[in-house]
Amino acid sequence: MDPKTLRTAFGRFTTGVTVITCRSSDGEPHGATVTAFMPVSLDPPLITVALTRTSRACTYLDRAPFAVNVLAADQVDVAMNFAGRPSADPIRWAPGPTAPVLAGTAATLSCRPHRTDDGGDHLLFLGEVAAVDTTARPPLLFSDSTFAEVGAPASESVWAGSFDDPHSGWFDAACDFTPISARPASTVAGTVPHGRP
Repeated sequence: MDPKTLRTAFGRFTTGVTVITCRSSDGEPHGATVTAFMPVSLDPPLITVALTRTSRACTYLDRAPFAVNVLAADQVDVAMNFAGRPSADPIRWAPGPTAPVLAGTAATLSCRPHRTDDGGDHLLFLGEVAAVDTTARPPLLFSDSTFAEVGAPASESVWAGSFDDPHSGWFDAACDFTPISARPASTVAGTVPHGRP
C-alpha cells in the first residue's frame, strides 16, 4: 500500500482536532496535537488516542494520566504549536483533575490510564474518563490536510428520534436478537408463509 495514497484516503475522513496533554518526565506540562481520537465506551467511560511511536508524548503517557483537549475553532495556533510550530502567543495552561489542561477549548476529557495497545507505527492509549468539561464553543475540524469550521447542516434530517438515537440507546428492550435461522418462517423478513400467494 502506497503511504501517500493511504494518507490521502484517511484525510477524506473529517475529524476534530485535539491536543493530548500530560506531564513530561521532569513534571512540566507537555502536549501533542492529535486527530486520531475516538470515543470507545460509555460504560465504562473509555476513549482512545493514537500517537506516533517516535513522539516524546508516547514515553510520557506510559501508564500516566492525560487529558484530551478538543480544540475550539479559534485555536488553530494552539494546534500548530503542539504540532511543532511554536505560537507567538503564550499557551494558556490550567490545572486539571488528572493532568494539565488547555484553556479555551470546546471540551476537555481528563483521563486515567487504562491500557496501551500496539497500533503499527502508532501506540493506542486507552483512557478511562475521570472528568469532563464542555463549553458552547464550536470545535475545530481537520479535513484534507486543512483546518475547517463547522458549517451549515448537510440535511434537515435529525439524529434524535431515529432508530440509532443515542439518547435512548442504540437498541431498546423491544429489540429481538433471535437469530434469523431460529425464527418461524412467517416472521423472517421477505418470507411468505405456506399456503399464501
